[in-house]
Amino acid sequence: MFLNFILVVITDLAAGLLGNASFRRHFHLLLSALLLFGPLLSLWVSHYSVFAKKTHFLYRVFLRSGWGWTCIFVGSFVFVLSFSVRRSLTLSLRHLSRLAVAGGLWLGFRKLLCLLENATGSCYEPLSSNLDLASGTSGDQPLLLLREGETKEACVRSGMLWRGYEVSEDALLLCLCCLLLAEETAVFGPYLSLGGPSGAPLRILFLFCVLLLSLWVFLLLCLLAYFPQFPTQLLGGALGCLSWRALYQGWYRLGPSWYCPGRPGVGLLSTQSKQEETSETLCESNAKEIN
Repeated sequence: MFLNFILVVITDLAAGLLGNASFRRHFHLLLSALLLFGPLLSLWVSHYSVFAKKTHFLYRVFLRSGWGWTCIFVGSFVFVLSFSVRRSLTLSLRHLSRLAVAGGLWLGFRKLLCLLENATGSCYEPLSSNLDLASGTSGDQPLLLLREGETKEACVRSGMLWRGYEVSEDALLLCLCCLLLAEETAVFGPYLSLGGPSGAPLRILFLFCVLLLSLWVFLLLCLLAYFPQFPTQLLGGALGCLSWRALYQGWYRLGPSWYCPGRPGVGLLSTQSKQEETSETLCESNAKEIN
């Protein structure tokens, strides 16, 4: 009983925060501020920290498969929430299709960014200087030999250096996942206010989504602080924010149809909209009677 009480209290607080209109309206501004000023933290953080190594557990396990973790937790939460309300597999699949759209967009961006890097970059091979070895001196910078016709993947795999125009895929993925998590979990607050069934499994899934959102924000802050690449990370984050705005603030507002899955909560919180319409009608009729 005590653990269930703690779960209810924590999830209610988190649902109230994520469902707050001000939070949803300004969350993308928070991510934008992190992208702009996060690299300044590199002046104060310790480069001997465990987070300053790309081999850290969080980077290897979560960051490299960030979209997979997001799909698992958000997909489970959306499916359980929608199916528990309407018991309609079609409606649940329609809400899950938003993840499929975002996943296709992410894969498309990865392909385009890979083509951009291969088109604008070049592979360099370090040269060993016999003169420096004979004289016992080493140059401050190694000499590099340009190798044409190489792709970035083949260049890095062979232990050489790649120099080209890059856009940070990590920043793009983390910003897109953060905004997607905020949008998909924001519906839980209004859902609880309507008295919807909220058993322990649904609350646990919601709590996992909240923890994942916190982890993505933390990893984004670590990347900006320990591995600052200001132009590339800023462009990657901008692409993530633009993708969210095009989907959730643009396309999904058209309403559910054969070509649009609709916004989160559409078809699930219709009771709330009907109550609001009824209350507005009663207020208007009372005002007319008074006049």
